[in-house]
Amino acid sequence: MDAMRRLLGIMAALRDAQTGCPWDQRQTYATIVPYTLEEAYEVADAIQRGSFGELRDELGDLLFQIVFYSQIAREEGRFDFEDVARGICDKMTRRHPHVFGDAEYHDDAQLRSAWEEKKAEERAARGETAQPSQMDGVARALPALIRAEKLQKRAARVGFDWPDAAGAFAKTREEFAEVEAEMETSDRDRLQDELGDLLFAMVNVVRLLGMDAEQTLSRANEKFERRFRAMEDALHASGQADMRALSLEALDALWDSVKQQEKGT
Repeated sequence: MDAMRRLLGIMAALRDAQTGCPWDQRQTYATIVPYTLEEAYEVADAIQRGSFGELRDELGDLLFQIVFYSQIAREEGRFDFEDVARGICDKMTRRHPHVFGDAEYHDDAQLRSAWEEKKAEERAARGETAQPSQMDGVARALPALIRAEKLQKRAARVGFDWPDAAGAFAKTREEFAEVEAEMETSDRDRLQDELGDLLFAMVNVVRLLGMDAEQTLSRANEKFERRFRAMEDALHASGQADMRALSLEALDALWDSVKQQEKGT
């Protein structure tokens, strides 16, 4: 707790109107958001790489973001860090009556259902929506892939879902054909809509196969980057450092070579 009090004191000093840091003084809730998202992704990256020394530092950076928001709110008389900590303590206690109370759940399905009921009650108590919806509580600021999956899961709770991945995959063929048709026109808005539908349909397939869309695309990103770097290394080893000097056919052949080497064939 001494370290926490020290951190809060540092934040207050940085924001001090007379002696604080000009950059920190200028910040608002909105201007800090990009840094918060960046720090959250850096936490995820450290975990994926198994770098626990970096994870400790990145968690500190993320905690600093929370302290920053809380300091601004304290200055405005809205709430402070103690209110934030107290609020999450109360919420976790309330949402876990099987741990902190006498409730009993016999399986994960009952536990998940009770959790969602508690969240719905909290939203209703805050008066967030005049007419409750299954879509309530899915943050608009989430990355699009994650949000698509969450929206689909919400719809699935009331039975609005494909019975299996095969049906969802058939839908992607339909969406692909619609994209292809729009590519023949000059209506970019409609083309973007159809491309969005195709991406959304693919998230459905991934979800129904029991996988995570964000992680699945992240793996594809990592694979592409790894293979592209291998292409660069191969060119450098051959004395050809500039990819732009090669034709697309030559680059494709190099890409195929890297793929075969990676697969061990």
